[in-house]
Amino acid sequence: MRKRCSYANLEENGGEVYGEEYFSEVQVEHQETFLGHTSPISRCRFSASGNNIASASLDGTVRIWTYDTSTPVSRNATIYCGTEILSLDWECKSDRLLLIGTSDGCIKAWNVDAKRVVCDLNTTEAFPSVLDIKCSPVEPIFVSAAASGGAGSNYIDHLGFASLTVWNMKTWKAMTVLPLGEDPPAITSLCFNHNGKILAASAVDGMIHMFDMSAGLQITGWPAHDSSISSILFGPDETSIFSLGCDGKIFEWSLQNQGQILWSRDCSRFCYPLNDSKYCRHEMALDANGRRLLVTSSSFRAPIYQVHGHLSGWRTLPHGAPITAVDWHPTLPIFLTGSADNSVRVTSLS
Repeated sequence: MRKRCSYANLEENGGEVYGEEYFSEVQVEHQETFLGHTSPISRCRFSASGNNIASASLDGTVRIWTYDTSTPVSRNATIYCGTEILSLDWECKSDRLLLIGTSDGCIKAWNVDAKRVVCDLNTTEAFPSVLDIKCSPVEPIFVSAAASGGAGSNYIDHLGFASLTVWNMKTWKAMTVLPLGEDPPAITSLCFNHNGKILAASAVDGMIHMFDMSAGLQITGWPAHDSSISSILFGPDETSIFSLGCDGKIFEWSLQNQGQILWSRDCSRFCYPLNDSKYCRHEMALDANGRRLLVTSSSFRAPIYQVHGHLSGWRTLPHGAPITAVDWHPTLPIFLTGSADNSVRVTSLS
């Protein structure tokens, strides 16, 4: 175990961080480490039931596995994609289908029971990078956020322009393209509300866009950050939405009084900007109660903020490298952390 430390600016002492604000170490009941990948983790997601985990790596593989010895391992698999995996999402109504988005325009649908790819879709050649995928919680559809790629020297400029496509999961065909205007900045993160009627999308220009899915039209939008937005999430009662900027600022926005900030934190000491696509796509995850917010970290530990709480937060047990992917179990106080040390950890809180 490493020495007790606080977080501020990253020091050159093996990734530990020191500063003014102290975070207590999280109280852990149990922790499992999965070592199946050979490169840094880009995404990790619990399935709809929480029984299965999908983790993606820069080695071009997705692994499906379970952390619970009481859960059958018959669905365990390794999926070879041959290119960088940028996005993952499970079908919301069951654990049967996993969608995988890659950097070369592919969207693969993996059937965990049949253990095979049941559909291999392609975005248009103009938009090869599938930055995010989100399945509707109600209908058999999903939305892909793809980027064109650009000639810029930094990561944000390199993403280029955005395309948002709605796909039918029964016919596996594109249904419509959501309107974003001419030459829209790349969309980085997507989130449905509980009934699938509203889709939120965040962009590299700091905008949040809200779409009415039945009409296929944008209903509102506002400038939320001065920098690119890395991740967005609806709040637990869906009267608010959380956004995480590349500058490390977290805002909770009211959806009843647009533009009003209900809660905020500055986690820039964890999210210092990096031009390397391996680490700059910071993300966050809310627990089942919407009270704890886990954020990726450029340090060996990640912060867990208490939303609207009086405590400053907690810190995870250390990985051996920056924490590049996070998720919460859909019902239990269990979270996932994926790291640049190639490992994924499942941590149960006491």
